[in-house]
Amino acid sequence: MKNHYLFACILSLSTVFGGVAKAEFDFNETVVKAYHAALSLRLAETKALTAAEHIAHRNNLAADYVDDYVDFFKIFINEEEAEYERLAANKDYRLQRITKEGDANSPYFLFVQAQIHLHWAIVKVKFEEYVGAALEIKKAYSLLEENQRKFPSFVANKGSLGCLHAVVGTIPDDFKWGANLIGMKGSIAQGQREVEEVLQYAKKHDDFLFEEETIVMYSFLLLHLGNAGDEAWQRIRTPKLNHTTNPLACFVQANIAMHTAHTDDAIKILQNRPKSAAYLPFHYLDFMLGIAKLERGDTDADVFLQNYVRQFKGRHYIKECYQKLAWSALLNGNLAGYKANLALCKNSGRASQEADKKALKDAKSTIIPNLALLRARLYCDGGYFLKAKAYLTSYAEKSFGTPAEKLEYNYRLGRIYDKLNDTPRAVEFYRYTIEQGKNETAYFACNAALQLGLLYENNNDTANARTYYSLCLSLSPADYKDSLHQKAKAGLQRLKRR
Repeated sequence: MKNHYLFACILSLSTVFGGVAKAEFDFNETVVKAYHAALSLRLAETKALTAAEHIAHRNNLAADYVDDYVDFFKIFINEEEAEYERLAANKDYRLQRITKEGDANSPYFLFVQAQIHLHWAIVKVKFEEYVGAALEIKKAYSLLEENQRKFPSFVANKGSLGCLHAVVGTIPDDFKWGANLIGMKGSIAQGQREVEEVLQYAKKHDDFLFEEETIVMYSFLLLHLGNAGDEAWQRIRTPKLNHTTNPLACFVQANIAMHTAHTDDAIKILQNRPKSAAYLPFHYLDFMLGIAKLERGDTDADVFLQNYVRQFKGRHYIKECYQKLAWSALLNGNLAGYKANLALCKNSGRASQEADKKALKDAKSTIIPNLALLRARLYCDGGYFLKAKAYLTSYAEKSFGTPAEKLEYNYRLGRIYDKLNDTPRAVEFYRYTIEQGKNETAYFACNAALQLGLLYENNNDTANARTYYSLCLSLSPADYKDSLHQKAKAGLQRLKRR
């Protein structure tokens, strides 16, 4: 209270003696160091630097902006309700300070506000506050659009705006109300073009502060919306993102590696991540390492999965982790361990994410996974396609006793042949999967249609690609519907450019 009173007195005096000087957005040496420390999850170092800046330059709002990264990363990574509630008030304080004290003639005035709203939109999605998240995105989008009109040459603005433009057309039907509420417009092509402009600018200007964030945004756009996984993998392997000194770089590089059949690389990246007390603990990296090792068939996968459920106090991927621990036990012939982990899956964590929902559903089922199908799935998910093929083709369809197992067998073969670029066989098995599974609740037929769309798109067969993307959208599986439909919508958006 004393500090607030003193500040009010200073404002009054400055008004008397010639007007109030507007606060600035000065990304000076101290603030830049703090920003890079935040992106490396060295949050104690970040706070020490911003605290020094607040003392040295009380009116530098760039320090407030970097402070918001600290709160964002703590909440997003830790997922602790009490921490979220405790830090939430900081957002309103920072925004109020910026709007009241900031220089409206600076291109950072609206940009920084928008970025803070985006931080908290992501946080609210994490805590399933979807209406609140939509409102935050609406505010951010409006601010970025206004800033683009006022300062068209301000490059940083284009990165965030481009990302929003890219995702708007791919929002799943269940969340269309959010898109309508936000009132956003855009396309993948527009968004990708805008983010590319930012990267081109960064190449020519070594002092561009937001290059690392833009590289990450662009890589994820390529991976999830652009059907360009190989390019995403090449983009993210940049010296500007050093996974040995930056846990966030470790996360994004390993994540893209695991999505692009580079599981061996993902394991090396995750094993060489920084682990000192200087960094915010990032237990999800243990979960990723456990999954990667399970897919490769390593016998110590359960060690890292256990680390995650033992140390992480948040809400997401707990159920999935226990499901994967159950799979590990089952593959090692430990039926009792399988059942024990499924019991923990039922009673731990939350079922809000798609993967956790699927894990809970499987845990409630009395059906034990077929070992041959499970092993083949893990090899294929990990990018070990030749191993998966050799393993699964040693079985015939008649080896599997139920219609559900036969359906999965054909679906898995379709995925394997697709990844091995055996297009005729992939098409054969995908089409058979759709024919047999289109009226089932399993996601195999829906994903087979999506994969056929991707396959035909890659072969420049626009008509068939459009047919199968549309077919994917017409199917409503019980699991993974939102993510499958989002990818199909992204595919249809890409086809519009052809």
